[in-house]
Amino acid sequence: MDQTKAQSETIMLNFSEDCALTEMMRMRVSSLQRSGQKRQEGERLLLPNEAVYRLDFPSQDLSFQHWHFSLRAHGRVTITGISQHWTPDLTNLMSRQLLEPIGTFWRNVADPPDTPLKCLEADMQEFGERIAELAKVRRVMYFLLAFKEGAEADHLSCAIQFTAHK
Repeated sequence: MDQTKAQSETIMLNFSEDCALTEMMRMRVSSLQRSGQKRQEGERLLLPNEAVYRLDFPSQDLSFQHWHFSLRAHGRVTITGISQHWTPDLTNLMSRQLLEPIGTFWRNVADPPDTPLKCLEADMQEFGERIAELAKVRRVMYFLLAFKEGAEADHLSCAIQFTAHK
């Protein structure tokens, strides 16, 4: 197989923050706090250290290959997929819509900066495969990314590599 054909079959998709959806979810939390109301049973509210990210799928027939993740400092990042179509302007995010397993990457404070990030490889493999399965029926998929133990969004680069089938 020539190199040009091999490159055209590999797709690298970057997770991008959806600032509008993140802000809308933050407004829901703020509204509940101001009015003194409680969340609905089963509703999942956005935590202060979380943001909504998205993947846009240019193709629906994908096979998961590899995660590409970098964090320029120490900390922990968890990625939780949202399994259903969700429109926060019309419906609230419910806990039952969250995928298992979640993805977790981290670097400890004592680790040198050039140390590869740690992750739970079996969970990350399964998570990547679930994303590829959902891509068969989706053009877009949403994720909650939580930044913990000193991790910051500005220090994060996250992408997932797929093979596109023709």
